[in-house]
Amino acid sequence: MIVGMKRERDIDEDDDEEEVQVKIGRSQGCEDRRSRHCPYLDTINRSVLDFDFEKLCSISLSHINVYACLICGKYFQGRGQKSHAYIHSVQFTHHVFLNLHTLKFYCLPDNYEIIDSSLEDITYVLKPTFTKQHISGLDKQGKLYRAYDGTTYLPGIVGLNNIKANDYANVVLQALSNVPPLRNYFLEEENYRGIRRPPGDIMFLLVQRFGDAVDFLSWFMNALHGALGGTKKKSSIVSKVFQGSMRIFSKKLPHPDLPAEEKEAFLLKEEYQEEMSESTFLYLTLDLPTAPLYKDEKEQLIIPQVPLFNILGKFNGNTEKEYKTYKENFLKRFQLTKLPPYLIFCIKRFTKNNFFVEKNPTIVNFPITNVDLREYLTEEAQATEKITTYDLVANVVHDGKPSEGSYRIHVLHHGTGKWYELQDLQVIDILPQMITLSEAYIQIWKRQDKEDGTKSHTGA
Repeated sequence: MIVGMKRERDIDEDDDEEEVQVKIGRSQGCEDRRSRHCPYLDTINRSVLDFDFEKLCSISLSHINVYACLICGKYFQGRGQKSHAYIHSVQFTHHVFLNLHTLKFYCLPDNYEIIDSSLEDITYVLKPTFTKQHISGLDKQGKLYRAYDGTTYLPGIVGLNNIKANDYANVVLQALSNVPPLRNYFLEEENYRGIRRPPGDIMFLLVQRFGDAVDFLSWFMNALHGALGGTKKKSSIVSKVFQGSMRIFSKKLPHPDLPAEEKEAFLLKEEYQEEMSESTFLYLTLDLPTAPLYKDEKEQLIIPQVPLFNILGKFNGNTEKEYKTYKENFLKRFQLTKLPPYLIFCIKRFTKNNFFVEKNPTIVNFPITNVDLREYLTEEAQATEKITTYDLVANVVHDGKPSEGSYRIHVLHHGTGKWYELQDLQVIDILPQMITLSEAYIQIWKRQDKEDGTKSHTGA
């Protein structure tokens, strides 16, 4: 155990020891070991570089002191003579490596730092930076850009690797990235520079905890709000963009097993009276009606459909629904009191019990523009809320069975008004009318900007 720990320590401290040697050499008048003329730069293969993958050594699986081989794209730990990167460079004659933490380039096995402006495109992809001018123009054009591997892409419409069945997390990130105020906030690093970040590749640690897009969305938004200093009373960029409020009217119900006499006595008690409370929300859960699957005269399976406004009726202040807890049952109704700039709908497709998860395949029929939510507001809110009409900007879809299904997403490109479908790394354009035929699971709606009803261009 001690030997193993010593070996790990040697590998981890290679960088520190190298820096000390360089500094000593300079103080003694020796030649600077950094070079601007590495003879192996033409061996770099940019087409194999993909920094989406977890920053782990491919041999030791450690996230400490990891280098990317720029010839084959694999990750290795350390660069000392006993390190995995050093051994790889000797065995395969791959010489150019990038430290994924310090963003410094090295030539192995000679072990000197490379400084060359031709490598800046690689560090930019690993850690991109954006000026305010660049950010402000992201949604004003549809210009194609060329990646360093030669492919072209439309900014904002980029696929993500599905590495460990993490497509449910990918679609959530792609949906949130299509919300300009949230995206722009995180493109300016000074907004969150003081936040303490956990070590390693936190994204890959997180996605292993979830398997469902709504579960991940709920956790991620609340965790992000807290990490940015947000509380129930203190706002963050998350609450400013997505938080609305509602009134909840609730009254207790007698237990169904109570005798008739006791039920009657219960209803006369004071605690049966309806109570009202105020609550905030980051997204609204929309309940689907029970799916009455049946076959027509040709023995073809019929998939039921429901209009969006039917399931939005949950928030009209009149619709009552029974909710069961471990000990008590309640009858509740909801009414909105404040609408956010961006409104998230989570359509409840999955029902869980002790034995299995069942999926409701009901198709929700919805327009992608001009959805007016004024009727779901209280009278006081209707008087104060000037703009209550929304347009769709992101639509997450779940296809297939609960345990074997996959995720894809439709996103609106704000610069061109065109819709695109993203599934893992695949990106295709799509007609707006095709979006409404899918099993929508999560939707993000943008409140229209102007009081006169002028909507953002959606390509519809």
